[in-house]
Amino acid sequence: MAQKFEKPAGTPTRPSILGNSKPAAAPVQFVFGKANYQILAVSVLIVTLGFILMSGTTDIYSTTKIVIAPLVVLAGFGLAFYAIMKKPVA
Repeated sequence: MAQKFEKPAGTPTRPSILGNSKPAAAPVQFVFGKANYQILAVSVLIVTLGFILMSGTTDIYSTTKIVIAPLVVLAGFGLAFYAIMKKPVA
C-alpha cells in the first residue's frame, strides 16, 4: 500500500523533458540597483588603495602612512556606506 504525495498548491514546477512546460517562476530581483553595485566596487578599490599606501616597512612615520592612507581608507568606507544606503533607481 503506497502513499501518493502531492505538491502543495502554488509550488513552482520545472519544465519536463517531454516539452510540456509549465509557467516558470518570476525573475530574480536584486536588493540593490546597478549604480549601487558600481559605487560599492569603487569603494572596495579605494579601501584597497588605502591599505596599499599604508603597507611597507621603511619609514613607518611618513606622512603618507600616518595621515593620508587612513584618510583614504575612511573615505572608501564612507563611500561604501553611501552605496548601501542609496535608494536604487526604479
